[in-house]
Amino acid sequence: MSQQSRGYPFWLGGIAASSACCTHPLDLTKVRMQTFKPVPGAKSISALAILRATIVKSGVRSLYTGVTASILRQMTYSLVRLGSYEKMKLSLSRDGHASPWRLLAAAMVAGGLGGVAGNPADVLLVRMTSDVLRPPEKRYNYSNALTGLVSLMRSEGTRGLMRGIGTNTIRAILMNGSQVGSYDFFKSKLMHRVVPVLNIKLKDNILLHSAASCLAGLVATTVCAPADVLRSRLMSQRGNTGLMGILKRSMRDEGPGFLFKGWTPAFVRLGPNTVLLFVFFEQLKKGWDAMAPKLS
Repeated sequence: MSQQSRGYPFWLGGIAASSACCTHPLDLTKVRMQTFKPVPGAKSISALAILRATIVKSGVRSLYTGVTASILRQMTYSLVRLGSYEKMKLSLSRDGHASPWRLLAAAMVAGGLGGVAGNPADVLLVRMTSDVLRPPEKRYNYSNALTGLVSLMRSEGTRGLMRGIGTNTIRAILMNGSQVGSYDFFKSKLMHRVVPVLNIKLKDNILLHSAASCLAGLVATTVCAPADVLRSRLMSQRGNTGLMGILKRSMRDEGPGFLFKGWTPAFVRLGPNTVLLFVFFEQLKKGWDAMAPKLS
């Protein structure tokens, strides 16, 4: 039996996703844009302005505030969503190639599972990256993800761990469907196509993986933007304002455009992150294929 027919280790996707954490400063900028509350009548703040202010105020190292929560998130959320999808795809493809719609459904189910598994880490990530925007007396002051997790459980219990889980799970479903599902779609459509001007025929290599993942990142950023904004605002708050309350208040104060707030840093972050994720993942798969016969 070939390695392809046996599948890959469940944890392989989590390792690939953690390797792509170098884009964390852009994730930090996105969250701060989404949770920033503008003064009425003032100009909206740009991603570059937030990056500049962060460096000037706290130094370059502060761009990696919350990176421990980011790694914890990848080893829960991404590990489960990618591992589950690979297992479902293997099962669906036993009798031949599965249809794009069945793979899309599998990706969305796997995304929902990942959203639930990674919710506590998501709460920590949002709070750690947006803490500086709060008044000093209202900050969480988590030093790292593990101490933050203990503090969150002590102060808010299970309810704190599951804060925003509905919106987060919807976002995870949309993300996995639009990112992982569209990656497989674009990869299959681009395979063996000839690149204009360069006259290069695409094969199952890094060039194909990069092109398919870049398109997947564009799709995922746009599809997930509204849920991403609402998720960040739900998780960053201390009070018990519900989703509809936040939606009504934000629509009243900022208009419908707030749903795409932070789109640019989100794409600038998710585009490279998606490319790195799938390039690392494909290379890890090839490495596992080479090692598996020696391990068996």
